[in-house]
Amino acid sequence: MCALALPAVASLVSCVLLLQGLQAKVVEEFSHADSCKDSLYMGTPPRGFFSSALRKICQRYGNKPYYATLYDPRKRIPIYSGYTFKKSDGKTKVDVPWMFEPQMNFEDTQAVLEDYANTVHYQRGQLNPDVHQANQLEKTATYTLTNVVPLSKEFKSGPWAKYLDLIRRRLNNYCQGEAYVVTGVTTSGNTIQRNNVNRVAVPQYIWSAYCCTEFDQNAPYFVRYKFPTFAARGLNDRVSNDIVEVSLQNLENFIKERMEVDNLQIFYDNCM
Repeated sequence: MCALALPAVASLVSCVLLLQGLQAKVVEEFSHADSCKDSLYMGTPPRGFFSSALRKICQRYGNKPYYATLYDPRKRIPIYSGYTFKKSDGKTKVDVPWMFEPQMNFEDTQAVLEDYANTVHYQRGQLNPDVHQANQLEKTATYTLTNVVPLSKEFKSGPWAKYLDLIRRRLNNYCQGEAYVVTGVTTSGNTIQRNNVNRVAVPQYIWSAYCCTEFDQNAPYFVRYKFPTFAARGLNDRVSNDIVEVSLQNLENFIKERMEVDNLQIFYDNCM
């Protein structure tokens, strides 16, 4: 990853300085600890996303792997990011420069800050959100454009922000072991244009699922039945944008109806 949030000259200097700590890399498989295997439940990525054009990115910071991203360079957005949830106070990190993946052709295959500069309705939304991470390094690692999709401003600041906080509090309070989260999108025909060129696909829906097999068995039933795994989906829209919590199987069926997937399974053995 390399920083982008500064003017051109300063950004170049920032890239030189930051590359020592930012080594996100394209990998063949998420099969080793060094390639972000540990950020996925049982070291296994979601099954069924089969296009050869997709790129697997191990998001690294400070020479440490943090989370896994499946990226679509044609649409210039991630399909999903898989991460381990950290008990968090819910605070966002400020003044972090946005970064990009240096192994992929710049602008040809990635969104850049200019793509979002003149959009009226959309903002950058992290699939691995900083509010689900604990320390400053973990939070900083989420600020890469390969972890970002365009979200409706109303959806991002309203239902989506409330859902992220709901899951943060639920996992903080009732998950007693490791919690794994996969958050992804379905795409539509809508795109963000720049200079009359289609640049960044706009997700039609955003979805998320968590897996925590060690949880508080004495939790109230209205919470306990949402373990070890539960999921949600929301329409990325300015108005009709409620988040609906659903079972993992319900979510997988929903995705199958809207994306080209083969034998989809988000968590190994359905988080059992």
